[in-house]
Amino acid sequence: MTFGSFFLPGPTEVRPEILAAMTRPMISHRGDEFEAMFVRIQQRLTRVFLTQRPVFISTSSGTGMMEAAIRCAPPGRILSLVNGAFSERFANISKACGRETDRYDVDWGQVHDVEELERRLAGGKYSAITVGHSETSTGALNNVRAISDTAHRLGVYCLIDGVSSVAGAELRFDDWGLDFVLTGSQKAFALPPGLAFAVASEKYLEHGRRNPNRGVYFDLIEYEELVKKNQTPNTPAISLYYALDAQLDYILEEGIENRWARHAAMQREVIGWAERQRLRVIASERGRSPTVSAIEVPDGVKVEDLHRKLSEEQITIGTGYGKLKSKSFRIGHMGDHTVE
Repeated sequence: MTFGSFFLPGPTEVRPEILAAMTRPMISHRGDEFEAMFVRIQQRLTRVFLTQRPVFISTSSGTGMMEAAIRCAPPGRILSLVNGAFSERFANISKACGRETDRYDVDWGQVHDVEELERRLAGGKYSAITVGHSETSTGALNNVRAISDTAHRLGVYCLIDGVSSVAGAELRFDDWGLDFVLTGSQKAFALPPGLAFAVASEKYLEHGRRNPNRGVYFDLIEYEELVKKNQTPNTPAISLYYALDAQLDYILEEGIENRWARHAAMQREVIGWAERQRLRVIASERGRSPTVSAIEVPDGVKVEDLHRKLSEEQITIGTGYGKLKSKSFRIGHMGDHTVE
Protein backbone atom coordinates (compact mmCIF):
# COMPACT_ATOMS: atom_id res chain seq x y z
CA MET A 1 0.00 0.00 0.00
CA THR A 2 1.27 3.51 -0.78
CA PHE A 3 0.25 6.80 0.79
CA GLY A 4 -0.11 9.76 -1.51
CA SER A 5 -1.04 12.74 0.62
CA PHE A 6 0.33 12.66 4.17
CA PHE A 7 3.99 13.71 4.22
CA LEU A 8 4.32 15.07 7.73
CA PRO A 9 7.82 14.51 9.19
CA GLY A 10 6.24 12.72 12.14
CA PRO A 11 3.85 11.40 13.06
CA THR A 12 3.95 9.65 9.73
CA GLU A 13 1.26 7.59 8.02
CA VAL A 14 0.25 4.35 9.76
CA ARG A 15 -1.12 1.48 7.70
CA PRO A 16 -4.75 0.53 8.45
CA GLU A 17 -3.85 -3.02 9.46
CA ILE A 18 -1.43 -1.66 12.08
CA LEU A 19 -4.10 0.64 13.47
CA ALA A 20 -6.50 -2.30 13.51
CA ALA A 21 -4.03 -4.34 15.58
CA MET A 22 -4.45 -1.78 18.36
CA THR A 23 -8.10 -2.73 18.85
CA ARG A 24 -7.31 -6.12 20.38
CA PRO A 25 -8.55 -6.67 23.95
CA MET A 26 -6.45 -5.70 26.95
CA ILE A 27 -4.26 -8.31 28.63
CA SER A 28 -2.36 -8.34 31.91
CA HIS A 29 1.02 -6.74 31.43
CA ARG A 30 2.37 -9.11 34.07
CA GLY A 31 0.91 -12.21 32.45
CA ASP A 32 2.27 -14.92 30.16
CA GLU A 33 0.63 -13.54 27.02
CA PHE A 34 2.30 -10.16 27.40
CA GLU A 35 5.66 -11.74 28.20
CA ALA A 36 5.47 -13.87 25.04
CA MET A 37 4.77 -10.73 22.99
CA PHE A 38 7.61 -8.91 24.73
CA VAL A 39 10.03 -11.68 23.76
CA ARG A 40 8.89 -11.54 20.12
CA ILE A 41 9.31 -7.78 20.08
CA GLN A 42 12.79 -7.93 21.62
CA GLN A 43 13.99 -10.54 19.14
CA ARG A 44 12.99 -8.32 16.21
CA LEU A 45 13.86 -4.89 17.62
CA THR A 46 17.46 -5.99 18.05
CA ARG A 47 17.54 -6.69 14.31
CA VAL A 48 16.44 -3.13 13.59
CA PHE A 49 19.18 -1.65 15.78
CA LEU A 50 21.63 -4.38 14.71
CA THR A 51 22.63 -5.18 18.26
CA GLN A 52 22.92 -8.03 20.70
CA ARG A 53 22.00 -5.66 23.50
CA PRO A 54 18.40 -5.43 24.80
CA VAL A 55 16.18 -2.66 23.45
CA PHE A 56 14.44 -0.62 26.13
CA ILE A 57 10.84 0.40 25.39
CA SER A 58 9.36 3.39 27.16
CA THR A 59 5.78 4.60 27.05
CA SER A 60 6.84 8.15 26.22
CA SER A 61 8.12 10.28 23.40
CA GLY A 62 11.78 10.24 22.45
CA THR A 63 12.30 13.18 24.80
CA GLY A 64 11.89 10.79 27.72
CA MET A 65 14.82 8.68 26.58
CA MET A 66 16.87 11.86 26.06
CA GLU A 67 16.39 12.56 29.76
CA ALA A 68 17.19 8.94 30.61
CA ALA A 69 20.47 9.24 28.71
CA ILE A 70 21.49 12.34 30.65
CA ARG A 71 20.52 10.89 34.02
CA CYS A 72 22.73 7.84 33.44
CA ALA A 73 25.69 9.78 32.03
CA PRO A 74 28.95 9.62 34.00
CA PRO A 75 29.97 12.60 36.15
CA GLY A 76 31.54 15.55 34.36
CA ARG A 77 30.63 18.27 31.89
CA ILE A 78 28.56 17.48 28.83
CA LEU A 79 29.18 18.95 25.38
CA SER A 80 26.03 19.22 23.26
CA LEU A 81 26.39 19.34 19.49
CA VAL A 82 23.67 21.69 18.28
CA ASN A 83 22.60 22.22 14.65
CA GLY A 84 18.83 22.56 14.97
CA ALA A 85 15.86 22.62 17.30
CA PHE A 86 15.99 19.02 18.49
CA SER A 87 19.72 18.84 19.15
CA GLU A 88 19.15 22.07 21.08
CA ARG A 89 16.43 20.26 23.06
CA PHE A 90 19.01 17.63 24.06
CA ALA A 91 21.28 20.42 25.33
CA ASN A 92 18.40 22.00 27.28
CA ILE A 93 17.50 18.66 28.87
CA SER A 94 21.08 18.26 30.02
CA LYS A 95 20.94 21.65 31.71
CA ALA A 96 17.51 20.94 33.21
CA CYS A 97 18.91 17.76 34.77
CA GLY A 98 21.50 19.89 36.56
CA ARG A 99 24.46 18.97 34.36
CA GLU A 100 27.13 21.50 33.46
CA THR A 101 26.62 21.77 29.72
CA ASP A 102 28.52 23.51 26.94
CA ARG A 103 27.48 23.77 23.30
CA TYR A 104 29.23 23.22 20.00
CA ASP A 105 26.93 25.13 17.66
CA VAL A 106 26.98 25.16 13.87
CA ASP A 107 24.52 26.90 11.57
CA TRP A 108 21.16 25.19 11.24
CA GLY A 109 21.37 22.88 8.24
CA GLN A 110 25.08 22.23 8.71
CA VAL A 111 26.72 19.15 10.22
CA HIS A 112 29.43 18.97 12.84
CA ASP A 113 33.09 18.74 11.93
CA VAL A 114 34.95 15.88 13.61
CA GLU A 115 38.28 17.74 13.64
CA GLU A 116 36.71 20.66 15.47
CA LEU A 117 34.99 18.22 17.83
CA GLU A 118 38.33 16.57 18.56
CA ARG A 119 39.85 19.97 19.33
CA ARG A 120 37.04 20.78 21.78
CA LEU A 121 37.28 17.41 23.51
CA ALA A 122 41.06 17.35 23.72
CA GLY A 123 41.13 19.29 27.00
CA GLY A 124 39.65 16.32 28.83
CA LYS A 125 36.92 18.21 30.66
CA TYR A 126 33.93 16.38 29.13
CA SER A 127 32.51 13.00 30.10
CA ALA A 128 29.87 12.79 27.35
CA ILE A 129 28.52 14.48 24.25
CA THR A 130 24.99 14.66 22.88
CA VAL A 131 24.34 14.70 19.15
CA GLY A 132 21.41 14.45 16.76
CA HIS A 133 21.79 11.89 13.98
CA SER A 134 19.00 13.20 11.74
CA GLU A 135 18.08 16.75 12.80
CA THR A 136 14.34 16.76 12.15
CA SER A 137 14.06 20.55 12.05
CA THR A 138 16.52 20.94 9.15
CA GLY A 139 16.99 17.55 7.49
CA ALA A 140 20.74 17.54 8.27
CA LEU A 141 22.38 14.15 8.85
CA ASN A 142 25.41 13.99 11.14
CA ASN A 143 28.06 11.31 10.67
CA VAL A 144 27.48 9.79 14.08
CA ARG A 145 29.87 6.92 13.47
CA ALA A 146 32.80 9.32 12.97
CA ILE A 147 31.59 11.54 15.82
CA SER A 148 31.30 8.58 18.18
CA ASP A 149 34.73 7.25 17.18
CA THR A 150 36.25 10.69 17.81
CA ALA A 151 34.64 10.90 21.24
CA HIS A 152 35.81 7.41 22.17
CA ARG A 153 39.42 8.15 21.25
CA LEU A 154 39.32 10.84 23.91
CA GLY A 155 37.50 8.77 26.53
CA VAL A 156 34.13 10.49 26.06
CA TYR A 157 30.72 8.80 25.75
CA CYS A 158 28.41 9.65 22.85
CA LEU A 159 24.62 9.93 23.32
CA ILE A 160 22.74 9.86 20.02
CA ASP A 161 19.27 11.17 19.23
CA GLY A 162 18.07 8.91 16.41
CA VAL A 163 14.39 9.91 16.56
CA SER A 164 14.05 10.53 12.82
CA SER A 165 16.84 8.20 11.69
CA VAL A 166 16.52 4.73 13.23
CA ALA A 167 14.79 2.32 10.80
CA GLY A 168 15.23 4.86 8.00
CA ALA A 169 18.95 5.66 7.93
CA GLU A 170 21.93 3.35 8.31
CA LEU A 171 22.83 2.80 11.96
CA ARG A 172 24.68 -0.26 13.27
CA PHE A 173 24.84 -0.17 17.06
CA ASP A 174 27.23 -3.05 17.68
CA ASP A 175 29.46 -2.75 14.61
CA TRP A 176 29.94 0.98 15.23
CA GLY A 177 30.57 0.48 18.96
CA LEU A 178 27.92 3.00 20.00
CA ASP A 179 27.10 3.94 23.60
CA PHE A 180 23.48 5.06 23.57
CA VAL A 181 20.90 5.54 20.80
CA LEU A 182 17.26 6.54 21.23
CA THR A 183 14.35 6.87 18.85
CA GLY A 184 10.57 7.22 18.75
CA SER A 185 7.76 5.15 17.28
CA GLN A 186 6.17 7.84 15.11
CA LYS A 187 8.91 8.40 12.51
CA ALA A 188 10.59 5.74 10.36
CA PHE A 189 8.95 2.93 12.34
CA ALA A 190 5.59 4.14 10.91
CA LEU A 191 3.75 3.63 14.18
CA PRO A 192 1.51 5.95 16.20
CA PRO A 193 3.25 8.25 18.69
CA GLY A 194 3.70 7.07 22.24
CA LEU A 195 6.66 4.68 22.39
CA ALA A 196 10.37 5.40 22.65
CA PHE A 197 13.16 2.87 22.10
CA ALA A 198 16.75 2.96 23.29
CA VAL A 199 19.85 0.79 23.31
CA ALA A 200 22.67 1.31 25.82
CA SER A 201 26.05 -0.35 25.95
CA GLU A 202 26.96 -2.31 29.07
CA LYS A 203 29.96 -0.05 29.64
CA TYR A 204 27.76 3.03 29.58
CA LEU A 205 25.24 1.53 31.99
CA GLU A 206 28.00 0.73 34.47
CA HIS A 207 28.38 4.45 35.08
CA GLY A 208 24.62 4.75 35.50
CA ARG A 209 24.62 2.15 38.25
CA ARG A 210 26.93 4.36 40.28
CA ASN A 211 24.70 7.42 39.79
CA PRO A 212 22.25 7.85 42.71
CA ASN A 213 20.21 10.53 40.90
CA ARG A 214 18.78 8.54 37.99
CA GLY A 215 15.19 9.44 38.82
CA VAL A 216 12.37 6.88 38.64
CA TYR A 217 10.40 6.77 35.40
CA PHE A 218 13.43 6.85 33.10
CA ASP A 219 15.84 4.79 35.19
CA LEU A 220 17.74 2.80 32.57
CA ILE A 221 19.15 0.44 35.18
CA GLU A 222 15.63 -0.70 36.09
CA TYR A 223 14.85 -1.13 32.39
CA GLU A 224 17.96 -3.30 32.08
CA GLU A 225 17.01 -5.45 35.07
CA LEU A 226 13.40 -6.00 34.01
CA VAL A 227 14.04 -6.65 30.32
CA LYS A 228 15.82 -9.83 31.47
CA LYS A 229 12.47 -10.87 32.99
CA ASN A 230 10.53 -9.94 29.82
CA GLN A 231 8.92 -7.09 31.70
CA THR A 232 8.72 -3.30 31.77
CA PRO A 233 9.29 -1.07 34.83
CA ASN A 234 5.96 0.71 34.40
CA THR A 235 2.56 -0.15 32.97
CA PRO A 236 3.13 -0.29 29.20
CA ALA A 237 0.82 1.05 26.48
CA ILE A 238 -0.45 -2.38 25.52
CA SER A 239 -2.32 -1.20 22.42
CA LEU A 240 0.87 0.34 21.07
CA TYR A 241 2.72 -2.90 21.78
CA TYR A 242 0.16 -4.70 19.60
CA ALA A 243 0.91 -2.24 16.80
CA LEU A 244 4.67 -2.63 17.29
CA ASP A 245 4.36 -6.42 17.27
CA ALA A 246 2.57 -6.31 13.93
CA GLN A 247 4.77 -3.63 12.33
CA LEU A 248 8.05 -5.37 13.16
CA ASP A 249 6.99 -8.30 10.98
CA TYR A 250 6.50 -5.87 8.10
CA ILE A 251 9.81 -4.09 8.69
CA LEU A 252 11.84 -7.27 8.82
CA GLU A 253 10.04 -8.81 5.86
CA GLU A 254 11.33 -5.84 3.88
CA GLY A 255 14.77 -6.11 5.50
CA ILE A 256 16.46 -3.28 7.37
CA GLU A 257 19.03 -2.58 4.64
CA ASN A 258 16.30 -2.55 2.00
CA ARG A 259 14.38 -0.15 4.21
CA TRP A 260 17.40 2.17 4.36
CA ALA A 261 17.71 1.98 0.57
CA ARG A 262 14.02 2.86 0.06
CA HIS A 263 14.38 5.90 2.30
CA ALA A 264 17.47 7.00 0.39
CA ALA A 265 15.56 6.66 -2.89
CA MET A 266 12.72 8.80 -1.54
CA GLN A 267 15.23 11.44 -0.44
CA ARG A 268 16.77 11.55 -3.93
CA GLU A 269 13.31 12.05 -5.40
CA VAL A 270 12.55 14.99 -3.10
CA ILE A 271 15.97 16.62 -3.49
CA GLY A 272 15.79 16.22 -7.25
CA TRP A 273 12.35 17.84 -7.33
CA ALA A 274 13.55 20.76 -5.19
CA GLU A 275 16.54 21.32 -7.44
CA ARG A 276 14.39 21.24 -10.57
CA GLN A 277 12.17 23.88 -8.97
CA ARG A 278 15.28 25.90 -8.04
CA LEU A 279 14.40 25.69 -4.37
CA ARG A 280 17.13 25.73 -1.73
CA VAL A 281 17.44 22.66 0.47
CA ILE A 282 18.26 23.76 4.02
CA ALA A 283 20.59 20.87 4.82
CA SER A 284 24.13 21.04 3.50
CA GLU A 285 25.21 18.53 0.87
CA ARG A 286 27.73 17.29 3.46
CA GLY A 287 24.90 15.47 5.22
CA ARG A 288 21.24 15.13 4.28
CA SER A 289 18.73 12.92 6.05
CA PRO A 290 17.04 10.13 4.09
CA THR A 291 13.87 10.63 6.15
CA VAL A 292 13.08 14.36 6.10
CA SER A 293 13.95 17.37 3.95
CA ALA A 294 13.55 21.04 4.90
CA ILE A 295 13.20 23.40 1.94
CA GLU A 296 13.37 27.17 1.93
CA VAL A 297 10.23 28.99 0.86
CA PRO A 298 11.01 31.19 -2.19
CA ASP A 299 10.78 34.96 -2.01
CA GLY A 300 7.24 36.26 -2.31
CA VAL A 301 5.61 33.06 -1.00
CA LYS A 302 4.08 32.88 2.47
CA VAL A 303 4.29 29.55 4.28
CA GLU A 304 0.67 29.74 5.42
CA ASP A 305 -0.48 30.30 1.81
CA LEU A 306 1.51 27.28 0.67
CA HIS A 307 -0.04 25.04 3.31
CA ARG A 308 -3.53 26.33 2.63
CA LYS A 309 -3.17 25.61 -1.09
CA LEU A 310 -1.81 22.12 -0.43
CA SER A 311 -4.64 21.42 2.01
CA GLU A 312 -7.10 22.17 -0.77
CA GLU A 313 -5.37 19.43 -2.74
CA GLN A 314 -5.55 17.15 0.35
CA ILE A 315 -1.77 17.11 0.68
CA THR A 316 -0.16 17.43 4.12
CA ILE A 317 3.45 18.48 4.62
CA GLY A 318 5.26 19.91 7.63
CA THR A 319 5.76 23.52 8.54
CA GLY A 320 9.19 24.86 9.24
CA TYR A 321 10.35 24.35 12.83
CA GLY A 322 11.81 26.69 15.41
CA LYS A 323 13.50 29.72 13.94
CA LEU A 324 12.90 28.31 10.44
CA LYS A 325 9.12 28.18 10.93
CA SER A 326 8.30 31.11 8.64
CA LYS A 327 11.12 30.42 6.20
CA SER A 328 10.76 26.78 5.23
CA PHE A 329 8.54 23.74 4.84
CA ARG A 330 9.41 20.13 5.57
CA ILE A 331 8.61 16.96 3.65
CA GLY A 332 8.66 13.69 5.55
CA HIS A 333 9.75 10.82 3.31
CA MET A 334 9.83 8.14 5.95
CA GLY A 335 8.09 5.12 7.32
CA ASP A 336 6.11 3.02 4.84
CA HIS A 337 5.96 5.60 2.04
CA THR A 338 7.47 4.65 -1.31
CA VAL A 339 8.93 6.64 -4.19
CA GLU A 340 5.73 6.04 -6.14
